[in-house]
Parts: sequence; structure tokens; C-alpha cells
Amino acid sequence: MKLKFLILSVIFFTGLGLQAQVKFEAKVSKNKLGVNERLRIDFEMNQDGDNFRPPSFDGFTVVGGPNQAVSNRWINGNRTYSKTYSYYLQPNSRGNKTIAQAEITVDGKVYKTTPIDIQVTAAVDKPMDGDNSELIASDNLHLVAEVSDATPYLNEGITVIYKLYVSPRISVSNFREVDSPKFKDFWSQNIEIRELRPENGEYQGEPYRYVVLKKAVLYPQKTGKLELEPLTLSVSVDVPSDRRDIFGSRIYKTINKTVAAGTRTIDVKALPGNKPAGFNGAVGKFSLNVSTNKDQLKASESLEAKVEIRGNGNLNLFELPALEVPSSLEMYSPERIENVTTTLNGKQGSIIDNYTIVPTRKGQYPIKPLNFSYFDPQTETYKSLSSQEIIIDVEEGPALAGGNTIAGNNKQALNLPSEQFRFIKTATNLKPLEQQAFFRSWTFWGSLVLPFAAIPLVVLFGKRREAKAADVTGSKRKKADKLARKYLSEAKKNLGDQQSFYEALERAMHNYLKAKLHIQTSEMSKERILEILNEKNVASETSTEFIAVLKSCEFARYTPASNTAQHEDYDKAVRVISKLDKDL
Repeated sequence: MKLKFLILSVIFFTGLGLQAQVKFEAKVSKNKLGVNERLRIDFEMNQDGDNFRPPSFDGFTVVGGPNQAVSNRWINGNRTYSKTYSYYLQPNSRGNKTIAQAEITVDGKVYKTTPIDIQVTAAVDKPMDGDNSELIASDNLHLVAEVSDATPYLNEGITVIYKLYVSPRISVSNFREVDSPKFKDFWSQNIEIRELRPENGEYQGEPYRYVVLKKAVLYPQKTGKLELEPLTLSVSVDVPSDRRDIFGSRIYKTINKTVAAGTRTIDVKALPGNKPAGFNGAVGKFSLNVSTNKDQLKASESLEAKVEIRGNGNLNLFELPALEVPSSLEMYSPERIENVTTTLNGKQGSIIDNYTIVPTRKGQYPIKPLNFSYFDPQTETYKSLSSQEIIIDVEEGPALAGGNTIAGNNKQALNLPSEQFRFIKTATNLKPLEQQAFFRSWTFWGSLVLPFAAIPLVVLFGKRREAKAADVTGSKRKKADKLARKYLSEAKKNLGDQQSFYEALERAMHNYLKAKLHIQTSEMSKERILEILNEKNVASETSTEFIAVLKSCEFARYTPASNTAQHEDYDKAVRVISKLDKDL
């Protein structure tokens, strides 16, 4: 019993110690502002204290506050308390200023905040107060383009990564791409991002969360200063306001903010002038391999020769060195095989030219060594590679004139038998030995009967066409119904774009009424619609819900609507149209 009592006592007093931990800190709306702007500062505590003493605010004039807000919540039996004192400050002059410590007393112990440094600059063109939602979103949301190397060589690979940084003070509910960079004067390759994963990081020395939105590998194709066009996004940002709900939780306001990564300038350097012979623009780090699948064979047999460039660099952007063989070896155009992957380290893998070679005479034939040169940007030097000479030994077949066994560069006329090669014909004029006469054939009887069989079909088609032309009302109804379906589909595609969504939704509802009730646009008042629906014995709940959707479309022109509200209005419209189909 004593041991149990001791354990319970330790747990109880430990809980009291954890509960007694006091958190008292100061937060500002921004650390840099113009002399004609206002600053908001919040002093937040997690326990109720006495004798709150704000700092003297030297260098500032208090233009608002103190405003006091208290939040007291119980979640799963755990109490969460928050109390905030808010002030609005106007700087008196430019320069670096410090907001001193505030003090609070909790259970007889004094707690102080950390001093905050503020930079006051010259007046700005568009001053904004410290509680402006646009300003809060701008100061806490940043789209950044990170470039691996701003001064690469021509054809040297660089990477650009677009990151969206979000401060813990706000949250992002949705975003869409407004404009994508075109990467003019660059050869570009996007790297697929299968899943957006938020990560913790820093932006200008402050803790932020960020997500990588886009990755690309770029190879500059020109020298000089080249510009990377910005990536532009439309972001739905949830910004905290001064208002709180009945439970004391802070109410967030959703605004649409357009952010851009900014234009980045890449200064591309030209390659050094001492280019070796055979250099054809390869930049990176490579290896050369020339091989054959056999070095002994008979005349008229074939062998394969492979020229392979492997490494990391601007693969696909240069030509491989061409293979040279003696005239007694018949060589066909190579087959290109590319095994290249693109990562943040650039393009890496191999490019292979596969040659098919057929010897026509007996003898030994050398395949000359190949030379390949490339520029290594790490060492900033040119490097040259060479392959080994390969001897092809043809053991059986007609001998060379003069009895030479080694075929060199001297070309000799060959007397080839006329029957040695026969080419395959791609087109022939062959005819069957036994041909059926056209008269009394199946084709003859079909051609004779088909026009008579088609007469009833032509008559039936003509009558249906006349009926459709006579049914003007039905045609208009079908057209309006198709338009309603079209606009409802368009509204679904525009979810997230408030103006386009509600315009398409309103058009869909109106066109549906045209199709079902045969009324014109001039009669589309809500009172007239209610009157007609009542005359058609439509349920009052359905009529009221239909009018509610139209009101939502009208209110959306003047007030912002969240993505959740748009989805609810769309689902409501689908539900109303389904009910009207049953009642009408």
C-alpha cells in the first residue's frame, strides 16, 4: 500500500508540474515595415496571470489596444487556456528598433517575453496596417525557385526546384498553377513528383514548412545572361482574424493570394577556346567503349559492332563518333539505343549505336580506333578518349585480289558474283492462276440488289428527319437540356475558381428550367420560378432548395466562397436537378 501511495503521489505531483509550465511570448505581424505602416504585436500566455506590464514601446506610438482575447477549451478532458493582449503600433522614425520585454505574474513568479528587433524602412507606396489579411498572407507565404548553379557552362546541366514556404501562422487549403515557366533558350526535362510531402525548414532564418512543387533539369543552349520565367500560383490561404467563435477558438479568413517565384537570371559561360579535334559539344563526365560480338566469322555472315558512350551530362544532345570500316566490310546505318534517366544530378545512363557489318571477302580487316572528346565542368578542362583497334578475321570466302590478307585504307574494285545478293521485292504484280468471272458472282448480285434494298431505309430516314424538323418545341427542349448538362459539367471543371464556377452553375440551372418548363430567360425571376414550380406540383422543399442555389450564385459575386462551399453548392445543384426530374 505504501508503494502504491508513493507511485500515485509521484504521478500526481508530476502532472501538477507539467500543468504548471507557463508559456509567455510576444509575436509581431512582421519584422520589417515602412515608416507609414502599422505593426501588430500580440502577447500570448497559456495561463491566466496578474499584473500584466507591457513594454514602453520606445520609437512607436500606440494607435490601438490593448485588445484582450481569452480562449478556454476542454478537449477529451484536457483544458487548454489562452489569453492574448494585442496592440497596434505606428513607428515614429526610420531605423532599427527593439520592442522591450513585457512582464506577467503567475502564482507569484514573474515571467518575461523575449525582446523583438524591428526594422523600419522608408515609406512604402501602398501602406497596410498590421491586421490586413493580404499583408499577413504576403509576409507568411513565399514561392522560391532554387537553382543549383547560377553560372554554368554552355550545355552544363543545372537543376531548378520550386518550393512553396508556408509560415506556421497561416495554412494553405488549396492551390492551382496559373502560369508555368517556358525555359526559353534551355533544353529542359521535368522530373515527376508523385506526391507532395510537407517538410520542416527555414526561410530567412525563421521556421517554415515547405513543399516541393516542381523539379526540372536545364541545359543552357546559349551563352550570356538567360532568364528563367517565374512559376505563378493562385493559393487559397487561411489567415487568422481577431474574431473568435463561442468556444474561444480563433476564426480564420480564407483569401486567394497569387504568388510568383520571381525571375532568375542565369549567366552562362562559354566553353574554353582550346577545343580538341573531334569535340562535338559533349559536356559532363563520360566513358567510351567500342566492341563487337565476334571477331572471327565467314564471308556473308554478319556481326554487330557497338559504340557506347556512358556517363553523366548532356546525353541526347551530341552525336556519337561514327565507325569507319574498310570497303570490303559492308556496314549498315546504326540503330540508336538510349538508356537515359533524368534525376536532380542531371541526365545519366548510356547511348549506344549498334552497327550491322557483313564481310564480302576473306581476310583480316581492321576497325580503326575512335576518338571522343568532352568538356568536364568540374575540372574545367577538355578530356579525350580513344578506343582500341579491332581486327575482324574472315576465315572463309572469296579472297582479295592480289592475295592481300590485311585490308587497309586502299580501296580495291571487287568482282562480286551477280547472284551473290538478291534483294527482296517490296511490291509485286502477281495474279491468281484461276480468276472468277464478275458476271453471276456474289459481287455482281450484291451490286444489283443493294440499291433496291436501300429504298425503305431512305424513306424511313426521310420521315424521321421531317418529324424532327416539325417538332420545334422538342428540338429546343433537347438543345436546352444538352446546354444544362454542358454547363453543369463546366461548373465541375471550374471548382476552385469562384467566379467561373458560379457563372457556369447559374447558366446550368437556367438552361435546365428552359428544357423542363419551357420558359424564357426574361421569366427567370425567383418569384416566377417558384410560381411555376408550385403550379407543376413540385415539392416545396425542392423549390426552396432550387432558389437557394440561385441565391448562392448571386451572393458569390460579392462575397468570397471557400472550396468547401463550392463543393456543397455543386452537390446541392445535382441533388435538386435529380429531384425535379422525378417531380416534373
